[in-house]
Amino acid sequence: MRLTALAFVVACEAAPPPPPPPSFRALATNKQLMAEVLEPAANAYWESVGTVTDKRGTVEKTPRTDDEWAAVRNAATVVAESGNLMMIEPRVVNRGEWLGLARGLVDAGERARSAAVSRSRQAVFDAGAEVYDACVACHSRYMPGVAPPPR
Repeated sequence: MRLTALAFVVACEAAPPPPPPPSFRALATNKQLMAEVLEPAANAYWESVGTVTDKRGTVEKTPRTDDEWAAVRNAATVVAESGNLMMIEPRVVNRGEWLGLARGLVDAGERARSAAVSRSRQAVFDAGAEVYDACVACHSRYMPGVAPPPR
């Protein structure tokens, strides 16, 4: 029994320490992340479905090919993952509200991605409104006076 206990203690002491957590290094500021990553992806998502009426008539915009649907899905993925990028130091403005709003963007982006995967024009349109609302919630708090993109 003593030999077994001794072997157990030696085995536990010999285990290597756990690896350190990953060291993230944010390359873009929040403003750059918005302008260069999130905004182009959100715009691509929002512009993928809708109704355009002009002097030539009304056109319903809907992705038609596998590649077009993949582009909508990819844009939604970028939106969702941008929320995660907003939670990496030094981008975190404050722990409570900022993280909650960033998580809201992840959640809205995830629903947008699921809508794109479903290939439902209406689901993509509805999820686009959720993404917009997540953006406005953050902008109203952290970018007062800056108008959100048109809905």
